[in-house]
Amino acid sequence: MNKLKIILDGIVKNNPTFVLVLGMCPTLGTTTSAENGMGMGLATMAVLVMSNLVISLVKNIIPDKVRIPAFIVIIASFVTIIQMLMQAYAAPLYESLGVFIPLIVVNCIILGRAEAFASKNGALDSILDGIGIGLGFTASLTTIGAVREILGNGSIFGVNLGISNVTPLVFVLAPGGFLTLGYLMVLFNKLAKK
Repeated sequence: MNKLKIILDGIVKNNPTFVLVLGMCPTLGTTTSAENGMGMGLATMAVLVMSNLVISLVKNIIPDKVRIPAFIVIIASFVTIIQMLMQAYAAPLYESLGVFIPLIVVNCIILGRAEAFASKNGALDSILDGIGIGLGFTASLTTIGAVREILGNGSIFGVNLGISNVTPLVFVLAPGGFLTLGYLMVLFNKLAKK
């Protein structure tokens, strides 16, 4: 399989947010700012890459009856490592993302890629798939967060753009998340078909 195609498929053709519509809980819950979206996306990508690698290496020694529980244990181990690293080295981001970091364990993107790709392919291809899906998820969350932050707070990555007195607060609230996601999903799919 073409290595570049694996990465590009994760970003465009199999984009977890805009095409596959997976991981909606962290997508809507963490994207009140571009920084939060990027942080959540990068944390998820790190777990994806590492769990895909390990699952692709141990896939032949895991009995079929315990395949899914074994995958969850592997994923949970990497989520715990990422959670501890974020708590130690990125405390403000860790506090901002809160409960969504441990919930990466049950993110259907990660288990879905483990089952659909890593359990059927070699280590390098599985790493590249994790990178592609992770980049697609990170780009989606960062874009949604940026749009919501600009329209709701008048800032981007915390930098005030001087328009905060004319921005409707609704975009940093739940309804704004749904509106932003819907419009960006339509735009992404229109552009991806060209």
